[in-house]
Amino acid sequence: MISKKEFSEAKEKTLEFFAKAGIAITDEEHDRIEVADFGLSDLKNTGLQILTYVNTDRVCAKELVLTPYQTCPEHRHPSLDGREGKEETFRCRYGSVYLYVEGTPTSGRGVEPPDGTYTVFHEIVLAPGQQYTLSPNTLHWFKAGEKGAVISEFSTSSHDESDIFTDERINRIPEVE
Repeated sequence: MISKKEFSEAKEKTLEFFAKAGIAITDEEHDRIEVADFGLSDLKNTGLQILTYVNTDRVCAKELVLTPYQTCPEHRHPSLDGREGKEETFRCRYGSVYLYVEGTPTSGRGVEPPDGTYTVFHEIVLAPGQQYTLSPNTLHWFKAGEKGAVISEFSTSSHDESDIFTDERINRIPEVE
């Protein structure tokens, strides 16, 4: 759970990152920025700021903001109601993002995960203009580099409340006191 003050500060920091990435948003979009601490009350290390532009039965488009060294914890997007899980493409717009997926673990990784449960360590580093597409149901986590990161996500329909996290302490739906 995060405090109202932490929530407000995170939203303002998100606006700063959008400006660095040259991303303009409307006042209405500002009001929809989500601040997720994943129920760990450690937003600085484990968290994600999200602006969802569109999420229909077929497509989803979001901006994801990570402050310096902030991590989105390991998870996957399972099949739902007989439909294949979410396929998503991450495109780095600002900073750098270290994406970890299933596969041969990378030695000498660029970053390490925060406290928690992490099991996949095949590293893909994205700089501005680079992108990577994840197949449905792929276990993954990602962390910003020293400048933080802005990532555009393009995907099939998103059902964040159904994501399956490796760390059982995670609560995907944010709670603000």
